[in-house]
Amino acid sequence: MIPWFQFTQIHFGIITVQVWGLLVALGIFCATWVASKKAAREGLDPNIVWDFAFWVMISAFIGARLFEVVYNPALYLAHPLELLTVWQGGFSEMGGFIGAILALVYYLRSKKLDAWKYAGCVAYALPLGFGIGRIGCFLIHDHPGTLTHFILGVKYPDGIRHDHGLYLSIEGFLIFLLFVLLDRKHAKPQTFVITFLIFHGIIRFFLDFLRVIDIRYFFLTPAQYISIAMIFAGGTLLFPKRHH
Repeated sequence: MIPWFQFTQIHFGIITVQVWGLLVALGIFCATWVASKKAAREGLDPNIVWDFAFWVMISAFIGARLFEVVYNPALYLAHPLELLTVWQGGFSEMGGFIGAILALVYYLRSKKLDAWKYAGCVAYALPLGFGIGRIGCFLIHDHPGTLTHFILGVKYPDGIRHDHGLYLSIEGFLIFLLFVLLDRKHAKPQTFVITFLIFHGIIRFFLDFLRVIDIRYFFLTPAQYISIAMIFAGGTLLFPKRHH
């Protein structure tokens, strides 16, 4: 079992840094750097990766914030200006994922770039960014799960519980390790995109059953519906329809 501890802020004199935000920023930077390096190995322009990373990041944060309405509709419908209080937290991974995809697709199409090759670089590095960013979720314990006796359970003040942030961080690092191995075997760009969609979709779908504070619509969390869409999209790309 993992003992209870919480690390939410770092103080530098009069400056206070939020640990979650710091880890998310570090995850974004590391993932972008890794994606740019892979782009260079593939004969692509790494500067383009840094360029679209800026727009993808902005779109991801907007999507992550807007999707919070689905998780707490009563609050945001009654007080819509609360959406602007970003310093209080409240960002949805899946909302950010949707926002990021929209920005990336628009950028690659508008610049008439090889979408699959650049998307493959992004998908390759994405799990690393998730792995690092989710450490922040684990350190502040903002996603407590159901009670458990599992060896990776965290001793919360009210009992041993699953910790969603910890599990998703481990998932991110494991998928990235898999991608490193696939990259050494010169896997196609589509492989990274399809594998991430299916693997992350399946893992997130089942992990969300362990969450205790999320709203549910017809017994499933909003993220689980997005997970189903991710699995379906990955499966469609893996087994495209063949026209005769």
